[in-house]
Amino acid sequence: MKKLKNLMLVALIGMSVLGTWSCNNEELYEEPLAVMEDESNEDVDDAVTDVNSPCDFTLENLEANSTVVVNCIIDLQGESLDLPENVTLLYEGGDIINGTLVFSEGSSIDGDLLGNTLEVGGTKPALRDTAFAFDPKRWGIVEGVVSDEVAFSNRDILENTMELAKQYGIDTFKIDEMDAYFKTDHITDHPAETAINVPSDFHLIMTDNTHLRQQPNANKRATLLAAYLISNTIIEGGNLHGDRDTHDYSDTSTSQEWGHCIRVGASKNVIIKNMNIYDAGGDGIDIHAYGHAYNSHYTYTENLLITNNKIYRSRRNGISITDGRNIVIEDNEFIDSGVSTSLSGGVAPGWAIDVEAVRNSGVIFEIAEDILIKNNVERGSKYGGFIIHTGDRVTIDGNTMENSIAYAGTIGSVIKNNNLKSNSETALRGQTTGIIAQNKASSKDNSVYGNTVYGYPIGIKVGDTNLNVYNNNILECAVGISLNTSKDSRIYGNTIKSTTANSRGISNHTHDYISNLIIGSGLDENNESAKSNVIDVVGNAIVFNGIKEIENSDTHSIIIKNNIIENGANLWLIDINNFEMHDNVINTDIRAIDIANASITGNFIEDFKIGDGCSNLNIENNTVCLSLASDILKLININNTCK
Repeated sequence: MKKLKNLMLVALIGMSVLGTWSCNNEELYEEPLAVMEDESNEDVDDAVTDVNSPCDFTLENLEANSTVVVNCIIDLQGESLDLPENVTLLYEGGDIINGTLVFSEGSSIDGDLLGNTLEVGGTKPALRDTAFAFDPKRWGIVEGVVSDEVAFSNRDILENTMELAKQYGIDTFKIDEMDAYFKTDHITDHPAETAINVPSDFHLIMTDNTHLRQQPNANKRATLLAAYLISNTIIEGGNLHGDRDTHDYSDTSTSQEWGHCIRVGASKNVIIKNMNIYDAGGDGIDIHAYGHAYNSHYTYTENLLITNNKIYRSRRNGISITDGRNIVIEDNEFIDSGVSTSLSGGVAPGWAIDVEAVRNSGVIFEIAEDILIKNNVERGSKYGGFIIHTGDRVTIDGNTMENSIAYAGTIGSVIKNNNLKSNSETALRGQTTGIIAQNKASSKDNSVYGNTVYGYPIGIKVGDTNLNVYNNNILECAVGISLNTSKDSRIYGNTIKSTTANSRGISNHTHDYISNLIIGSGLDENNESAKSNVIDVVGNAIVFNGIKEIENSDTHSIIIKNNIIENGANLWLIDINNFEMHDNVINTDIRAIDIANASITGNFIEDFKIGDGCSNLNIENNTVCLSLASDILKLININNTCK
């Protein structure tokens, strides 16, 4: 007998196979039986070798236990044919067309023999293999530019084939060469339900030759491919093409921003990998739940891995996460998220990754938490790189970025070991800050460490509760660290260097509230003594101007301890109360105006000048390189030395 190909299953078009099987439940079985190769060669008809010619035999009057090698065309001419028990039909390039085969117990068929003009009835036949190669031409897929009707048929063919394959026990579904449009928009239905849906317990494998294209439409939220209410599924390879530049935007009552290439909804244990995703009308990948967190039917997405994909020119975001737990986004590339093209304008938010669970007036609609965003590459995003708008315990680790990493509302999140480098295009897009660690009222307990931030107007923006910012390299930024409203936070072990004209090291946003902020002292994540901040800039190393205290706070607003100021213009302290500055090496001048309730001790200082409005100062045990100004002596009895 000739060497046989792997057996593969092909779906039926426009008809229900289950409806044609025997109604006797005892004749059906849940799992395909193992079929061994017949070594006896009994009743094998192997005479015809031209696979495109009619066979010189038929399937009529087959005896039980027969094996037929089909390497020619068997035309059933619209008839229904009953087969005896234990018949095996093997594929070797031929076909069985135009009719119905009614199987009996113990029979098997090579899946490649099933097609869009062959129905299968009776007892469900067994398969020799759980892998299946989908041949688009055999099953009626029409490739190239087509009408809406044909594109809708394409959609049904592909989804129904996968569903039927699943029913037969197929777990691996392969598509190679195919370039076709699929119509997946239906105004009255859920967008995931009308997409091409991939089943549970399934591995869809596509190649670089596989192109699934969204049929141009006017629907504001059409989805091309969906993993919806499923589990244990892998979607791998291939090219998905959205319709952003061919979409009908004539309905101006909506922003038309929710047409996604992939939706993952309320699914568990799903992997999306090695895909190219182009030109989504909304997001390249959207991740969400079924229902809201307060609904009894609420089902969230969990254990999702998105890895080694490339997402190009999504009109809205590269990936949006509105609801999900235990999500890993790793080793992907995001290019030009949210940008405008010559045919369609980008829309907000315009980030490569946006974690944004909806919370409104204290009501939790969605939950996004325990998310890892690691080792990705981002470039060209319109408004920013990665943002935790609303979500908890999100780790952003080891990514290479052109644009900002930011958070607004999060608890227990970490931004670490990322490399952010601005360029001329970044500046043109208005990207002013490398890392934005700035809170809403709900944020706390976050960390920013081990990052390298290069060439932004602002390196890191700090404004949060119990925020630790440490061991970052902030290079060639106009302002290294910008302070906003914050409480109980620590800044230590950072290196801030810039040759940019008038560059500053650490500077506050005027009149923001700051309470219990420690700069250059504290404990690191291993409960060890913090390293010093090192500042070497052209302009002012530190500027504090007009800092307010949080109401009812009796702690020092700021403690500046054990820092090394290697270079810079004057260090300015203006209009602040309740602060300490001690044990710093400051190779520049200090200028103080309108400061009160301050302790400045044990520092090495180039020079110290106090202006008007200063009171209740403790200045002692400092080493001052130049002569102390006479007005200092008038204010206090000091024990400073002059070197």
